[in-house]
Amino acid sequence: MKYSHQREEILTIIKASQGHMSATDVYRKVKNVIPNISLGTVYRNLNALADHGFIRRIIMPHESDLYDYNIESHSHLYCLKCKQLFDLNPDVDKKMKHLVEKTTGHRITKSSVVFEGICHRCVLEEEG
Repeated sequence: MKYSHQREEILTIIKASQGHMSATDVYRKVKNVIPNISLGTVYRNLNALADHGFIRRIIMPHESDLYDYNIESHSHLYCLKCKQLFDLNPDVDKKMKHLVEKTTGHRITKSSVVFEGICHRCVLEEEG
């Protein structure tokens, strides 16, 4: 992948976020550094970074895709109440992968799972 100042700034922003960002979130932050950048340019660079394995694209069921600097295999929980995305323990992926392989005979090489439900904080609020 050829070097691009815009791509480098976008990667820096995602790395600093320590979380999950939409293209719009990235666009708002990168505009502070590169005022003339377009949203289309941000999308193209995010997709290029994801396609080359520098970041992870998370396809969201009811929202815009999110981007994650953590490219290690891990699943997510999307809270239907507070609309936040949470990383799940990587052991969840290992157990799911083993179960799928054992029961189907398939070999899993990569996965992207987003569970939908209510996060622990929202559950506590409902019970409280």
